[in-house]
Amino acid sequence: MIPRYTRPEMGTIWTDENRYRIWLEIELLAIEKQEDLGNVPVGTSKNIRQKATFQAAKIDEIERETKHDVIAFLTNVAESVGPESRFIHLGMTSSDVVDTAFSVQCMQAGKRLLESISKLIDALGQRAKEFKYTPIIGRTHGIHAEPTTFGLKLAVFHAELKRCLERMERAVKTISTGKISGAVGTFEHLDPSVEEYVCGKLGLAADPISTQIVQRDRHAEFFTAIALVGSSLEKLATEIRHLQRTEVREAEEFFSKGQKGSSAMPHKRNPITMERVAGLARLLRGYAVTAMENVALWHERDISHSSTERVIGPDATIALDYMLDLMTKTVSTMFVYPEAMQRNLNLTRGLVFSQPILLLLAKSGLTREEAYRIVQRNAMQVWELAASGAQPEVTFRSLIEKDPDIQGRLKKEDLDRAFDPRAAVKHVDYIFERVGLA
Repeated sequence: MIPRYTRPEMGTIWTDENRYRIWLEIELLAIEKQEDLGNVPVGTSKNIRQKATFQAAKIDEIERETKHDVIAFLTNVAESVGPESRFIHLGMTSSDVVDTAFSVQCMQAGKRLLESISKLIDALGQRAKEFKYTPIIGRTHGIHAEPTTFGLKLAVFHAELKRCLERMERAVKTISTGKISGAVGTFEHLDPSVEEYVCGKLGLAADPISTQIVQRDRHAEFFTAIALVGSSLEKLATEIRHLQRTEVREAEEFFSKGQKGSSAMPHKRNPITMERVAGLARLLRGYAVTAMENVALWHERDISHSSTERVIGPDATIALDYMLDLMTKTVSTMFVYPEAMQRNLNLTRGLVFSQPILLLLAKSGLTREEAYRIVQRNAMQVWELAASGAQPEVTFRSLIEKDPDIQGRLKKEDLDRAFDPRAAVKHVDYIFERVGLA
């Protein structure tokens, strides 16, 4: 876990104090309904609620002897309640408390993650609009392809994070499910209305059918949604890391006054924050695998899932919350260099406009194969010259204009349009409107 960096409220969700507080509330709500059903004397629930307390340290002490956390908890609570403690946990099994409480904790954490995702979406939207028309070279396979805009790059991530938000909303709804159905889910010693009452008060849905536990496909969906958010963050982090490379240097994460990049090389400004995000995303995917492994349990329940959930519950949610906070700050404060974007756009001397020339030649009557051969022949000559830096006066357009196979087929105004980077991004407004950034 990384509580040193996370928002304190996210870490608080996974403390023993919060977990025991939820356990106690589950027990108290169950007594309220049992009293309503006439199964305990009138006034019992009020009396117990007034008296019931717990001490986390004492529970730990008792558990060292009992080797059972819920029994240790009940023993400690009973010390504060007295004789009426016999009405606590009436007809219930440990997992009624533990599983329902875990769902509450996941729900609490999930809601905070939704807030953090929304903040990142807002940050991406703001910066996408800021650089909506800023030209930048698009890259496929890491190689210059055709012009795009930096705003469109960010808009892609804005749309992806909106999908992450939708997935997380579904996953939080799925995990917000509890059960108070007894040892194997049959309500043998409980009225089903107890489950409905307790879950309703906690903001959970009652699981339509359960065994001793809530089925773990629900948890697998939740932790997979977390991993998917992490993967999208890693994708964005990888983009920024590439843009920060010295040879590219079109954007970089914020570098504060007094910050140091290397113990040996004072000039260094490394994308350490984005590398941190990329590393943590690997953990989240591992936690998702663990959650999927927990789906297949023996019969009505075993506890092979329990130990892992004590780790992946807090670790995954805290790590993702931290990653989202890092990414939101990075997107909001990163340095952007439009001049470098323009420089790199011109780096290949106009080669990025090869497709418009190809299409114009095909339109002039050449077959696609003939047009491709002519364009590639000129392009490869410029490719080699640009790589070596030789003959800077030779550009893709200059060769196209002199090529005897092209002369007479293309007019000057055709070439002007073909080599105009604005033509490549003429539908920017349309795309922004489609992704909700108009």
